[in-house]
Amino acid sequence: MIGARAHHIIVPRRGGPEVLQWVSVDMPEPAPGEVRVRVEAAGVSAYDAMLRGHWFPGSPSMPYTPGEDFVGIIDKLGAGVTGLDVGQRVGGWTFGDAGGYAEYLCRPAGDLVPVPQGLDPAIAVALIVNYLTASLALHQTAQVTTGERLLVQGAGGGLGSALLQLGREVGLRTYGCDATSKQALIVADGAQPIDYQSENIVARSHTLTNGGADVVIDLIGGARQLLRSWRALRPGGRLLMLGMVGTLRSGSWIVLPSLIMLGLFAVWPRGRRIAKGPGMDDYPRANPDWYRDSLSGFFEMALTGRLKPQIAQKLPLQDAAEAHAMLEAGDICGKIVLVSGTYTPT
Repeated sequence: MIGARAHHIIVPRRGGPEVLQWVSVDMPEPAPGEVRVRVEAAGVSAYDAMLRGHWFPGSPSMPYTPGEDFVGIIDKLGAGVTGLDVGQRVGGWTFGDAGGYAEYLCRPAGDLVPVPQGLDPAIAVALIVNYLTASLALHQTAQVTTGERLLVQGAGGGLGSALLQLGREVGLRTYGCDATSKQALIVADGAQPIDYQSENIVARSHTLTNGGADVVIDLIGGARQLLRSWRALRPGGRLLMLGMVGTLRSGSWIVLPSLIMLGLFAVWPRGRRIAKGPGMDDYPRANPDWYRDSLSGFFEMALTGRLKPQIAQKLPLQDAAEAHAMLEAGDICGKIVLVSGTYTPT
């Protein structure tokens, strides 16, 4: 007798978007304490593309299924699971385990957060990794306070948008730097745009902020980029490098120069400093109440319109290669979401 089957995306080897494959596998079964979720929406991130194309310490072994955030319907409960029900919509992060580009996946019940009725699964999934990362960066690492000036380098993507929106929520004066095509998104997020294609980033940021930003969060990376971010700070300001989207175009060779530049800033701070604090690699797992409470709060804020994650594109789950190609082209505004055949907008 043939058992039930399901599909997921795999990365069989490192390379371009074309290496992603849509394959059939045995239906996963939840272990005790786990829940099986029928995925409706899965988020696509620069992190997914970086791992697919480049080797980094801690990279998953091949083959693996990408995807860090997902939303779907509970399909089956493992032994001992309480507090969740079959048919309930939930969302969650895979805590670095990946696996979200799948029709079905099994996760520990404690990692799942109920999605309120009426919240579109694509909107909900766009809130998970980006807004958790942004919240951690702003509050635990940069330790922002009301009235401070925040400059986000690479503000037109999903994470940049989350930083601007959450910064606005706590009363920061926000500024977003990105390409001409992304200025409208930055304005919609309540920030003053800076166009790196036509403006001098450092001079313009100093003019707009009356002397420099209190906090600069750089999502791009690279030595020259980080130097610009450092120079955009006012005395006493702090810099946080939050990822290296620049590797999507320039390759992993920018990683070492970026780290060297950060080391030089630490040795010769000149009245500024590197913001240091907990990261997404360990903080959510060590603080499960923060993880669940934050995510529940984001869902409710989106339902009432206070948070509006920007969806760049919704593509079928099996078209993950196209999604990665779009991401690497660098022209998208917001987050790309993969949706399954069971996805229904709400």
